[in-house]
Amino acid sequence: MSGHSKWSTIKHKKAANDSRRGKLFSKLIKEVTAAARIGGGDVDMNPRLRTAIAAARSGNVPSDNIEKAVLRGTGELEGATYEEILYEGYGPGGVAMMIEVLTDNRNRAVAAVRHALTKHEGRIGERGCVAWAFDKRGLIVVTSDSIEEEELFMIAVEAGAEDVTASETGIEILTPFEMFDSVLTAVQETSANIQLAEISMIPQNTVKLEGKEAERMLRLMDALDDLDDVQKVYANFDIPDSLLEAAA
Repeated sequence: MSGHSKWSTIKHKKAANDSRRGKLFSKLIKEVTAAARIGGGDVDMNPRLRTAIAAARSGNVPSDNIEKAVLRGTGELEGATYEEILYEGYGPGGVAMMIEVLTDNRNRAVAAVRHALTKHEGRIGERGCVAWAFDKRGLIVVTSDSIEEEELFMIAVEAGAEDVTASETGIEILTPFEMFDSVLTAVQETSANIQLAEISMIPQNTVKLEGKEAERMLRLMDALDDLDDVQKVYANFDIPDSLLEAAA
């Protein structure tokens, strides 16, 4: 799997094993609320909300929590109003990074992101400095032992997927942005155990990191993921599987 998608599944593994579970739940619920606020609470008319709910369900967020998050977004329940911000920058070794933020306090968010980057030998860049290096895609990852790869390949491609790749840890499905819903629906109708389902920013190329630089990069990813205001972090690192697995 790619560095980013493997990191995304590692986050879910960590959440299942330690105190990060509550933090991951909070981020998933916040995205549902923001999606409902921006596009309304009807999932048939709001693609972003459909994606947010799918991600929350794949993260095992209880249905009651999801329903309340939608109601907060539509104003039927009281809740915070979040501002969306996208920061671009660089990590150790010149790794390109995109950091999605949902916050009710812009000053707090930028200070926290800048501090995390600086502490781990990264920096915030100008708007547009790395966005060109990423493509918006749908990303679905399923466990390899839950479905035959050939069966999943045929179903996903027929539904509109552009690539299906397998490794020892999972099967990764990439879709065009506009085909994510149809592919996810098709996969959900199979026996596949979905580990991850999200709209993602997939890097066009990667930066290989090893040794200390790789360790610093993983510490930076952890530090950013720990921030309440940070929703998602995309980066074009290529780190050996042994280090990524150790991080899990």
